Amino acid sequence: MTQAARAAADATVDIIIVGSGAAGGMAAYSLTKAGLSCLMLEAGRNYDPQAEVNMFAPESDAPLRGTGTPDKPFGYFDATVDGGWQVDGEPYTIREGTDFRWYRPRMLGGRTNHWGRHVPRFGAYDFKPFSRDGLGVDWPIGYDDVAPFYDRVERLIGVNGGPIGLENHPDSPADCLMPPPKPRVPEMLITAAAESLGIPVRAAHTAVLTRDMPDKVAPRNACFNATPCTRGCTIGAMFQTTTSLLPMARATGKLRVVTDAMVSRVVMASGRRAAGVEYVDRKTGRRHQVTARAVVLAAGTGETTRLLLNSGQEGRGLANSSGELGRNLTDSTGASFRAYIPGLANRPRYNEDGIGGQHIYIPFWLYEQQKRGELDFPRGYHFEIGGRFGIPPDNVLPRLWGSALKQVVRERSGATIALVLRGEMIPNKDSFCEIDPQVKDRFGIPVLRFAFKWSRHEVNQVAHGRRAAHSVFRRLNGTILDPDLPPEKIMTAGGEIIHELGTARMGVDRRSSVVDSFGQTWDVDNIVLMDGATFASGPHKNPTLTILALALRASERLAARLTSGALA
Repeated sequence: MTQAARAAADATVDIIIVGSGAAGGMAAYSLTKAGLSCLMLEAGRNYDPQAEVNMFAPESDAPLRGTGTPDKPFGYFDATVDGGWQVDGEPYTIREGTDFRWYRPRMLGGRTNHWGRHVPRFGAYDFKPFSRDGLGVDWPIGYDDVAPFYDRVERLIGVNGGPIGLENHPDSPADCLMPPPKPRVPEMLITAAAESLGIPVRAAHTAVLTRDMPDKVAPRNACFNATPCTRGCTIGAMFQTTTSLLPMARATGKLRVVTDAMVSRVVMASGRRAAGVEYVDRKTGRRHQVTARAVVLAAGTGETTRLLLNSGQEGRGLANSSGELGRNLTDSTGASFRAYIPGLANRPRYNEDGIGGQHIYIPFWLYEQQKRGELDFPRGYHFEIGGRFGIPPDNVLPRLWGSALKQVVRERSGATIALVLRGEMIPNKDSFCEIDPQVKDRFGIPVLRFAFKWSRHEVNQVAHGRRAAHSVFRRLNGTILDPDLPPEKIMTAGGEIIHELGTARMGVDRRSSVVDSFGQTWDVDNIVLMDGATFASGPHKNPTLTILALALRASERLAARLTSGALA
């Protein structure tokens, strides 16, 4: 750490923010705009997309032609820099007989630098699932509580999309969304086939700009439909905190950022009040303590939980009078279905890049059937859609070589489509995280140990999704490419979708939850959680928009408490 960074870290501030991704970035933006001084501690290294991203380099310029490796799991040019499924010297463990994968970004901006950007709103059913089917728990808030914050976040970060008009899929006010991109040829074909079967298709809501967003501090430009978003975006078309919220917060003069700062524990002033945090400089190994009037934990579900479990009373953790800390771990279900569509073979070549992601998707459409008990699973799923020009998969290519193989590749490029399932998992007693009693990381911090299990609810859901996807493929006279395996064998591992949630859930009282509806811990007055750990359930809809909306809501309440003197 430089002398300037150390001086910045040692100065007393109003609020310490742990983490710089969606939740941490929003907290920094909102709290500094309210005039409060903030110190942000990020475990990963500094990252500047404008200086580091190579948007246009072909994969042929990369080592191994861009193939993923353990240190670059999504390819050489992907925006991950120091993180991944495994981080050197920073392990996690898994209970025997279970399977869980924990992705950690370890960079300024966190996962917002290389995320999927699909941002649907949760609906009324999603906030009150127990009231609907008697499983899990209800949130202490409803859609109407969050809707105004959804509106503001969509305008702030830039979201494109259109009306949905379906049960439990709330529409945004007209002034919240930018125009959606037009569907591409495979997407139009999928739309025609799906809707002929009574399966609705809608424009996806995506955090990619389709028109410019001028700003004196962080101007962002519309996507020019040419490069993969996962590389990061120097023009700011894709929402990242590193090109929007963090520069805006820094411009207030109220935010200081220290990177390579691995927070190890919360330091307490008294039984119900935190004094600050302790962190380890990842470069030097030195420990530092910093103080503040309040502590915001926004490090991501796993890291926030690990931090609390490693603080307070040994063996129980901090803010855990309910015993729910680390429990209720969920991830989205995941499965991919593919087919070769002869009608798409040999089609004319043209630019089919579009924005970095799907232009359309299939929202869950069977709520009424579910309510009537006609389905053997209680929660929903949706399909994200794939299919563009590219190298065909191996199982659609004959055993040829030379010029004959090249010709077949040209003919069949762009003729494979995919429906990618994302579904809701219901919390269960077999899925949780805890501190491993024996293993520590290279800084001497005890690591997380995960246990994870899909229930029959999720297995049946994926089986139904496969039948639905295959019905669309058959409507297109497609050749289904999926292996004939039980649904348990085609589901992703826990954590693999990178939507882990719920381990410090919000609730109506301290006996069954860790935080209140604003993320304030019941046990410590000045600790506020703002990431996915607070989710009372994990709906099938991707969580980032809701993380941002809840972080904005929690930040404004925290600012009001600090400025009014309610939190001295």
